[in-house]
Amino acid sequence: MDPALKLDKKTLPVHVAIVMDGNGRWAEERRRPRLFGHKAGVQSVRTVVKTAREVGVKHLTLYAFSTENWYRPSIEVKGLMSLLDSYLQAEQKTMLKNDIRLKCIGQKHRLPPEVQKTMDWVIDSTAGCSSMTLNLALSYGSRSEIVRAIRTIADKCAEGRLRVQDLDEKLLSDHLDTAGQPDPDLFIRTGGEKRLSNFLLWQVSYAELYFTDIMWPDFGREEFLEAIIDFGARQRRFGKTGSQLFQE
Repeated sequence: MDPALKLDKKTLPVHVAIVMDGNGRWAEERRRPRLFGHKAGVQSVRTVVKTAREVGVKHLTLYAFSTENWYRPSIEVKGLMSLLDSYLQAEQKTMLKNDIRLKCIGQKHRLPPEVQKTMDWVIDSTAGCSSMTLNLALSYGSRSEIVRAIRTIADKCAEGRLRVQDLDEKLLSDHLDTAGQPDPDLFIRTGGEKRLSNFLLWQVSYAELYFTDIMWPDFGREEFLEAIIDFGARQRRFGKTGSQLFQE
């Protein structure tokens, strides 16, 4: 039976964030270059984006390249940037067809100029789409994001546009890269590791965490739907008791 039939629309996560881990190890287990794994992982991206759109997820954030990933061997970084550029060019029409808006979070200015150009083209051309937002986290680090937000707020205070007393959780959230979007309900990490890895630290404060040993290239439609079903079976209390939620 199709796992999608088990989904309860009432408990569907609005925003799903994914650390797509395991590409390199998946390739190494097959005695292939790490880039072979990254290429295989692109198909998983396509599958998960398509599935998320089909079931009604409104926001999907994929951790594609961290600030720390710049320290990887230059040949791997160059290959990843080339894959990113190819993916964006190939998927632009699909995003338009499926009403998916693309956004980039992170230090986009650090990406190669040709990748920035392609990224801007896809972002601009899909700006009017509204069924789902796909966030690609590129040259992204959550601590850096929070520091950048605080600096912006501090500058506004110094200029008299804000007061220190105005600073609260909402104001800080409004200055993060994900401003205007709901925080993730579900955080998924593939590849067997169980850590956040500097990804959306502020935003996932109340997210449900889902870890799987499955490597990203093997994470497809069925595996994504299983994570969604697992999420739907959890009770999210946000500090309240279970009986309080029942009374509501």
